[in-house]
Amino acid sequence: MNALNSAGLLATQFGAWLSGLRWSGVVLVVGLWWSAVAARGSSGEDWPQLLGPRANGTSVETGLLDRWPTNGPRLLWEAKTGAGYGAPSVRGDLLVLHHRLGGEEVVECLQAASGRPRWRYGYPSRFADPYGYNNGPRSTPLLTADRCYCFGAEGKLTCLELKTGKLVWQRDTAADWNVPPAFFGVGSSPVLEGGLLLVMVGGQPNSGLVAFDAANGKTVWESVGEKNWQGQPMRGWQGEPAVKWETSEKQASYSTPVAATIHGQRQVLCLMRQGLVSVNPTNGSVNFSFWFRSPVTDSVNAMDPVVVDDLILLSAAYYKIGSVLLRVKPGGRSVEEVWRSPVLEAHWTTPIYRDGFVYAFSGRNESDARFRCVELRTGKLMWDRDERWAAHSTRTPSVYGRGSCILADGKLIVLGEGGLLGLFRPNPQRAEEISRFQVPQLHHPCWAAPVLSRKRLFLRGEDRLVCLDLARP
Repeated sequence: MNALNSAGLLATQFGAWLSGLRWSGVVLVVGLWWSAVAARGSSGEDWPQLLGPRANGTSVETGLLDRWPTNGPRLLWEAKTGAGYGAPSVRGDLLVLHHRLGGEEVVECLQAASGRPRWRYGYPSRFADPYGYNNGPRSTPLLTADRCYCFGAEGKLTCLELKTGKLVWQRDTAADWNVPPAFFGVGSSPVLEGGLLLVMVGGQPNSGLVAFDAANGKTVWESVGEKNWQGQPMRGWQGEPAVKWETSEKQASYSTPVAATIHGQRQVLCLMRQGLVSVNPTNGSVNFSFWFRSPVTDSVNAMDPVVVDDLILLSAAYYKIGSVLLRVKPGGRSVEEVWRSPVLEAHWTTPIYRDGFVYAFSGRNESDARFRCVELRTGKLMWDRDERWAAHSTRTPSVYGRGSCILADGKLIVLGEGGLLGLFRPNPQRAEEISRFQVPQLHHPCWAAPVLSRKRLFLRGEDRLVCLDLARP
């Protein structure tokens, strides 16, 4: 009897152990599955500033969709936004958007995976666009490991704690410098170089570019203006007269400074309203200046310089300006023209470089929009697509208009200004569109370039922020 009881007890214990083993297996499988899901979301890159981790619109992420599904990439979340044209920035699982809500400019942090709010910081704004565009911020936040830097439409430069949104410091550049009013508000974004926050303030007479201590906001140096432009030839203008500086002259453009190493020297390249200026980032001393702007008064420079080795591409979309390719001479103190042509007229988007060619939308208005591929070193037009809204039905998703694009996983991800999402192969021989999808939440104007981080694509329209899943199944 005792033996039978012992056998029964052993059987019961064995059954419990076996049941526990099965449950542990389920837990193990679920745990492995969740780890895979988490890894899928965490693998990839941050997009912590304008045009991404390399500030040139390119990503090294792989494993993305080869084409859009019939109903488009899977929607992860969407959020209603305030006014503004700047793109969001992403670091880790934090997304930061700078927008206008009522009488405030608001810096808002969301969870990148879900869109859930984390924190927000607001300050008063009275900016009114003189041309009737919306009154929100135009620049893109800059995110570091522990800080968030934003530049508002009226020139408020704000530093916040990234994790909490707590104010660290703020500067009112319009009050601290003599800044002539810009046409469309402040549109340049801050960049970080060697512990200095470099900002296109546009102050007169010699504070076009200002370096701030990123930790406390104190001014470190000021540069660019009358000293470097006075007497310079107005290249491309009839007769190329010498510059006669006026203190009412606007300096700030809508381009963002680009840091690059050329001939072994670190330079910061700024496409100001007058043209390109190269400065030493440690002290602000000017290396060279090159006049590049339209003779039309109401005109802007907005694309960021494209730097490839010792070459710099500039482009703009206003009357008789087009593009110019410059070569930095050894020593880094001067440049020479390689070619000048109307082959590309980039309004606000920055061309994407790939294997000797640039891909970009060209044209000032919807009625003259083109999508083009140009050979960088020669300026040769490789192909041209008609994206004019006026050539088709008004504001239809059948064309991209003046779009924006980024490069990832060997493909161009294109966002048209009407919310048409395209996927192209960067082929210099022909325009090779793989697929397209009209994002239903978006409408004209979509003027911020796409943002890609950890296989999530973030698209900002006039009043919506959309997050799409680009992970390949």
